[in-house]
Amino acid sequence: MSTPTLVLARRQVSRAGYRTLDQLGGGDPQMQELIARGKRLIDKGIPILILGETGTGKEYLSRALHAYSARCNGNWIAVNCASIPETLAESELFGYCKGAFSGALPGGMKGKVQQADGGSLFLDEIGDMPFALQTRLLRVLSEREVMPLGAAQAVPVDLHLICATHQDLKSLVAQGRFREDLYYRVAGGVLRLPALRTRADRRQLILQMIADEMPLQKIDERHIAPQAWQQMLAYPWPGNLRQLHAVIRYCCAVMNGDRIELSDLPEELMAPLSAAVFTADAGAVATPVTGTRGDERRRVIDALVGSRWNISAAARQLGMCRASLYRKLRQLGIAHVRDQVPAYAA
Repeated sequence: MSTPTLVLARRQVSRAGYRTLDQLGGGDPQMQELIARGKRLIDKGIPILILGETGTGKEYLSRALHAYSARCNGNWIAVNCASIPETLAESELFGYCKGAFSGALPGGMKGKVQQADGGSLFLDEIGDMPFALQTRLLRVLSEREVMPLGAAQAVPVDLHLICATHQDLKSLVAQGRFREDLYYRVAGGVLRLPALRTRADRRQLILQMIADEMPLQKIDERHIAPQAWQQMLAYPWPGNLRQLHAVIRYCCAVMNGDRIELSDLPEELMAPLSAAVFTADAGAVATPVTGTRGDERRRVIDALVGSRWNISAAARQLGMCRASLYRKLRQLGIAHVRDQVPAYAA
């Protein structure tokens, strides 16, 4: 594929409302490193597995990877494995021939796998794929062909597979709910999207989403009141980018003029991050901390939440010993509450 054609395809994706890989990288070093790795992987014939919490942008990344690839003029076909009824999943994925079963379309139907021939197939929430279908998908990947229901012979397919999940596939393998051989097939190259609360470019993302919603030529920090900024930056965003987008749309709909005030924020944002952190007097709420110390505090809290307040596990995640973590908790004013998990981690 020529360079002009590839550039045109990327521009078309951007005009359609989706970000290019470089745009998705933003100003966050984690994302920029992930994007650079994705660029190296995309045309190597290696299946890509995108991991990340719900709402971190796995589908957007899949679209951007496809648009960047040499297959950008082919179809990008998406299948949400969690939303297709199990009774329809086989025909939806693999298609069927005329007369394959009662109620089939007269001319048969191409399944999603065949529709992606020459392009990319995106299997979202692959951890929810029924076990029986995993065997058939494994055959597609190993033989590069698909057998529609009722067909006498297999149909060759040439596609690039991108999968995504918020689940731990290795745990599903251990539980017998996901085939181990399929796991190694789909996890050729793993890209793990960071949670919004850990991204260094949260301000940039907020302004970017406001610019998408407001018909103004230039958006800057003056369009958000200082108190609203403090609340939005302190909030842990459990729903990640999806939740942020919904909040920005709400704020832009209810605001008066061209500035988001504290009163414009939805109710869910009015409980600050520190409300979930218990202080030494067992129940008092700490004041939100901003700046560099605030970022360090949030990083430590994230590690504690992720480890269910297990000091040893949190210390390993942060790359320090237990004694150092205890000192850090005292420095940052975070009390160690045994066997308690902050409310926002639920």
